[in-house]
Amino acid sequence: MALMPALVTVMVKAVEAASKSLARDFGEVEQLQVSIKGPSDFVSAADKRAEKTIHQSLSKARPDFSYVMEEGGKIEGKDKSKVFYVDPLDGTNNFLHGVPHWCTTIAAEEDGEITAAVTLDVVRNELFWASKGHGAFIRNKRLRISGRKDLDMALVAASHAAKGRRDAVKLGEDIIKVSGHVSGIRSFHSAALDLAYVAAGRFDAFWDRSLKPWDVAAGVLLIREAGGMVSEIDGGSDPVNGGSILASNASLYQDMRKLLS
Repeated sequence: MALMPALVTVMVKAVEAASKSLARDFGEVEQLQVSIKGPSDFVSAADKRAEKTIHQSLSKARPDFSYVMEEGGKIEGKDKSKVFYVDPLDGTNNFLHGVPHWCTTIAAEEDGEITAAVTLDVVRNELFWASKGHGAFIRNKRLRISGRKDLDMALVAASHAAKGRRDAVKLGEDIIKVSGHVSGIRSFHSAALDLAYVAAGRFDAFWDRSLKPWDVAAGVLLIREAGGMVSEIDGGSDPVNGGSILASNASLYQDMRKLLS
């Protein structure tokens, strides 16, 4: 049985506390689909409630940490070298439409390095977690990146063009380039959960060109601890803050970079 470090345990308690209200709210969203107004305002409130729950839970256990949160922005604590990245609801558009592919995700950074990661798929009750130097897990089962070596056998994931994205044209070009070389492309629009799937070997690669630190911070550690490679698309070494991300196993990494260059 995998023994969770204390920091990971603190983060797991926070996401599990938030998951209770999110699960209830998700059930309500499915009913709100029939209303004229729609569930947009309701989902925004659910997002903020979950983030408040996470912040309160983490603050009790680690009062000196700073925060970078999707809804609440940056909050400086006494110790600026220790930061929690929090996305209470990654995959909001899926949640909004009653699609059960979304998650809650937290990462901890200490002295510039991501040291702990937790991503909870609330609907499936799948808990992905990692601790730097100790591996990546789904509950108590060790995660391993996929072993596929041929791109034409790979199942990959990415975001695609959507309203308001400035990189829509480039994303469309990416899909066209990659689709002729792989067995399939999936676009589920929850970057944190997609990255967890790469760590679990379910997807062979994932990329996106416009993401925020709270979207990817946990996934970066999950993939590295599962034996994978992750960087910015151009090879840059800071996928958490660089905006773009490419994750895969070592065998497919260079091929994917060439296709996306």
